[in-house]
Amino acid sequence: MKFKSDFLNEINARGFIYQDIDIESLDQIILKNKISGYIGFDITSDSLHVGSLIQLMLLHWLDFYGHQSIALVGGGTTLIGDPSGKDKTRKILTKNQIDKNIKNIEKTFTRFINLDDNSLIINNYDWLSSLNYIDFLREFGSKITLNKMLTFESVKSRLDREQPLTILEFNYMLLQAYDFLHLNKNYNCILQMGGSDQWGNILSGVDLIKKINSKNAFGITSPLITNSDGSKMGKTADGAVWLNRDKISSLDFFQFWRNVNDNDVSKFLYLFTKLPLKEIEKLSTLRNEEINEAKKILAYEVTKLVRGKQDADEAIEIANNIFSSNIIDERLPNISEKKLNLEDGIFSIVDAIEKLELVKSRSEIKRLIKSNGVKVNDELYKNSNLSLEQFSELKEIKISIGKKKMGILKIL
Repeated sequence: MKFKSDFLNEINARGFIYQDIDIESLDQIILKNKISGYIGFDITSDSLHVGSLIQLMLLHWLDFYGHQSIALVGGGTTLIGDPSGKDKTRKILTKNQIDKNIKNIEKTFTRFINLDDNSLIINNYDWLSSLNYIDFLREFGSKITLNKMLTFESVKSRLDREQPLTILEFNYMLLQAYDFLHLNKNYNCILQMGGSDQWGNILSGVDLIKKINSKNAFGITSPLITNSDGSKMGKTADGAVWLNRDKISSLDFFQFWRNVNDNDVSKFLYLFTKLPLKEIEKLSTLRNEEINEAKKILAYEVTKLVRGKQDADEAIEIANNIFSSNIIDERLPNISEKKLNLEDGIFSIVDAIEKLELVKSRSEIKRLIKSNGVKVNDELYKNSNLSLEQFSELKEIKISIGKKKMGILKIL
């Protein structure tokens, strides 16, 4: 489908549009006017992860084409918990925990939208906290029916699996619809975007605006992004791939993208980089060994976008030293240990990997050793006694876990 407005053409060409509410009318409006659009983010952790990256990119492209992007942080709604796409009720956080999380996450938004121009970060606690519940139910509760809410996939799937869905969570949908209404009244916001699991919530907000404000509003959802094997995007054996530097190093972040499946490279270049479409088209034709060049470009561009150019340059330099030049780079995670402790068996390979924080648990480290998943100086580690005594005469050794994680043990 071809759109007349630059913003919709861009996100459509890159594969962001899954569902929409009257997108043709929205296209006509955007062609002639600057608009305001928003995406809501629950603040359940002190960092967003790569699962939020597609929403951040949508805000970026809206801002890029001169419109107002609103990153709505759910200081109020996170106190309740969104049931969408969840099998069970979320852990309830305190306001202090949520406020701390918001502060840690705000810097991420600045990499995607221009807060010095007209885009905004807004906290819905500012208006939700002052609502009178009885007045709220009287005015808005009658506008959204339970019948319709039960048809939404986010609710239906929970009930079909006989998973509990609390009254608290049901209220979340009403509050999110109210968020859109509030932003429409106060910021002339006419567009809500979100993941496909937010479709029901977005519909509710559009309906509420029509009933209360007698205005038309619009919605766009993005597809659920999975890896080519069907697994959830951004989940690894070690957990989520976080956007904040203090949660995962820029090298590990870079390596996550460098090691994506060949079949995912083209899709991820369109969604998660700002490279021109024609350049991505050329990269998408690469096959076999050549596709590694496209993977390096993908990893560099996403790391630059999320962490900044300095971090991206450093990550690719370290990766080239390790994997291309076989140089032990001093910027890798490193620890020091006395030679005598290696000789006496006081300090083992398990201790080294644990202190380097390359693997979460000691039992997992032992499992990896048994399955030939650990190398020392690029040779498989096979000592059943877990000793490092044979390396005690060296000044340092490189310890590798699979192809992605490594660290240096300096021997004193």
